[in-house]
Order: sequence, then C-alpha cells, then structure tokens
Amino acid sequence: MPKDADPRECSVADTLDLVGERWSLLAIRELVYGVRRFDQIVRNTGASRDILTSRLRKLEANGIIRRERYSDHPVRYEYHLTPAGVELCDVLLVLMRWGDRHLHPDDPPVRWQHSCGETVTPVVVCAHCGGEARRGAHSPSGRGVRAS
Repeated sequence: MPKDADPRECSVADTLDLVGERWSLLAIRELVYGVRRFDQIVRNTGASRDILTSRLRKLEANGIIRRERYSDHPVRYEYHLTPAGVELCDVLLVLMRWGDRHLHPDDPPVRWQHSCGETVTPVVVCAHCGGEARRGAHSPSGRGVRAS
C-alpha cells in the first residue's frame, strides 16, 4: 500500500476481509446448497484441502459457520451456516444475478427456484419504502442510494 494511502473505512472492506476470498464464498455457496461435509465441499469447489481448511477455520472463528461432530472414529465434522452465514445467501444471490446478466446472458448455469415456483431474480430494495436500491437511482430529493 502506498505510504500516502488513507483507505476509506467501510463495512464493504471489512466484509471482504472476512469472506472476500474465492474459496470462502464458494464454501458458503455449498453450505447454502445443503452440502455439509468437507470432502464434498472440496469436490464441489475445487479448493485444495489445506486452503479450504484455512478458510473454514476463519469462517468459524468469525461466527459465519459452525462445526458439528458426526463421527468419533475417525473424528469428522459437518459444517453449518450460523444465522450470520445464512444472511450471506442474499449476497450470493445478487452476485449470481450479476454473473447471469453479464457473464452468462444466454444460458445461466444455475437457476434458483422460489417457493412460488418462479425463477428467483434477486433485487435489493429499501426496507423502509420498498423501492429498488441501486446506485444512480437517487435524486436531489434523496431517493435511491447514496453514501453519506
């Protein structure tokens, strides 16, 4: 980092420090899909065992996942999302929407079905008014998203 750098403090940077590595997000994706065991997570992500071990330990230490022992001989664990980890599903859905739109516009590799039967198209909205929250959607009247 340049010595005259003064990085902006923000929750995006702090979150990326925790889950911004490829293997962390892919491990969370697998847990969202219901994959619980280490060998299956390795297989489905393509991560090396040592890297995945490191990422899972970091996620556990920070309250994103928890381990549950399912075997004593040998000792083995399943991984589960904590409530904080479950909230990251929203982030994955928005990342998926971006990838579908910009990387796979003709044939998205995965389609998530909603309980209503339709394909999920995630949209970020304001919890107060229900309006779509998107950069550039704000006006001088204060509608939309802007940093303060």
